[in-house]
Amino acid sequence: MEMTDNQILSQTQVLQKIRRIAFEIFENNFEETEIVIAGIKGQGYTFATMLAEVLREISPINANAVLIDMDKDVPHNTPVKFDCDESFLAEKTIVVVDDVLNTGRTFAYSLSPFLRIHVKRIQVAVIVDRDYRRFPILADYIGYALSTTINEHVEVILDNPDKMGVYLS
Repeated sequence: MEMTDNQILSQTQVLQKIRRIAFEIFENNFEETEIVIAGIKGQGYTFATMLAEVLREISPINANAVLIDMDKDVPHNTPVKFDCDESFLAEKTIVVVDDVLNTGRTFAYSLSPFLRIHVKRIQVAVIVDRDYRRFPILADYIGYALSTTINEHVEVILDNPDKMGVYLS
């Protein structure tokens, strides 16, 4: 990370956003006994594990983090896989999460395997929503909506406690 990066959210603020999103998920799914938090490989999966942990702390819901393994750079050339058997996802509410929602392309491809599985409901959660949609993806849970130029880069760091935060460059 360059020294010219601007920190948009601090570690404390990011953790507050994750906690608030967990409460929103609980409020909208209070009747569920189990929820799958499916995180897209990278910071999305780190977000999923953090979110599942908070959800288990604040509610009786058994929240399980699942990895969505895909190549974000060429999602159309590689299969989307999970770190669990697809049957584990059947008949459950799934919250698909990633760090940043920009064009919606990554989310659109990440949802393709769910078309083969009968799930109760699919919801989307992000830490940062940039709102440059090219695909019809809307987040149900948003930590922070950020208006940026298309040339700016948003980086979310969750897996390094010393640098945890959201940065704009």
